[in-house]
Amino acid sequence: MRIGHGFDVHRFSDDRERKLFLALVEIPGSRGLSGHSDADVATHALCDALLGAANLGDLGRHFPDSDDQYRAIDSRVLLSEVLKLVNEAQFAPESADITIVAEVPRIAAFMDQMSRELSALLGVVVSVKATTTEGLGAIGRAEGIGAHAVVLLKEIS
Repeated sequence: MRIGHGFDVHRFSDDRERKLFLALVEIPGSRGLSGHSDADVATHALCDALLGAANLGDLGRHFPDSDDQYRAIDSRVLLSEVLKLVNEAQFAPESADITIVAEVPRIAAFMDQMSRELSALLGVVVSVKATTTEGLGAIGRAEGIGAHAVVLLKEIS
């Protein structure tokens, strides 16, 4: 068994038309995050946790933001590709847990859908939770959103 941890953070975009995606779910009426891809911090943290547990580096190593082919890429595609890399390294997810850290928007109404979307793609239960920073720091000032993820991988043969 291997454990991996991932973390990602993105600031809110100045582009008022940019959509917000968290854990593969669009959050309607919310300001999007700035980033080279779709800036889905929850899915990116999960990708990094998967890669880390398999000792495969991080998301930027495999999908650099300096490469235009990844501009505005859907995090569903990134997660699928990461899962392939993890499987090629002879590992498979056993479980995953994500915590989204945000003052805004409130995402409680979307967490079940987030869990279903990620769980369907990974083939295991992915727990999704949320918390705030009680107004402390950049996230507390609603300048962006962060996410932590932990995964457990099992070796496959």
